[in-house]
Amino acid sequence: MNSNFRNFAIWIVVGLLLLAVFNLFQTTAQQARFGETSYSEFWAEVEKGNVRDVVIAGRKITGHFNDNRGFQTYAPDDPGLVAKLQKSGVRITAKPSDEDSPSLFGVLLSWFPMLLLIAVWIYLMRQMQGGGGRAMGFGKSKAKLLTEQQTRKTFEDVAGVDEAKEELQEIV
Repeated sequence: MNSNFRNFAIWIVVGLLLLAVFNLFQTTAQQARFGETSYSEFWAEVEKGNVRDVVIAGRKITGHFNDNRGFQTYAPDDPGLVAKLQKSGVRITAKPSDEDSPSLFGVLLSWFPMLLLIAVWIYLMRQMQGGGGRAMGFGKSKAKLLTEQQTRKTFEDVAGVDEAKEELQEIV
């Protein structure tokens, strides 16, 4: 891999991590804005007339009480839910369920750990096969191919070393 691609990949990973952290804090802020309420408490407030509006997204119900406090609850499978809310004078808004159409970001976020493991595995395999340099301590051989001009040694090169001269003469 060249250094430009490696830098680009690092910036992509950093960007995805920032998006994940942003998404984590955003969902936490949404949960804090809408306090978790049990379904029975929700119906008790509806019957008292304390619920101003609701947003129904699948089984998830969020809304506001008359005093502007937010709430969130999950409804069981109740076919008469909308009729009961209309009868109580609650303003109803319906949205598609989050489970029905997952966002692209949600899909990427759920697959991110697996994709990261695959990327690390591919990187290590390329390193072991010699495709990525010597960054990890394994890979291409460090041996150099020497040409005849670089390795030409003569008896004159070892003139002062008698032991080396004798070894060379034995080899020759």
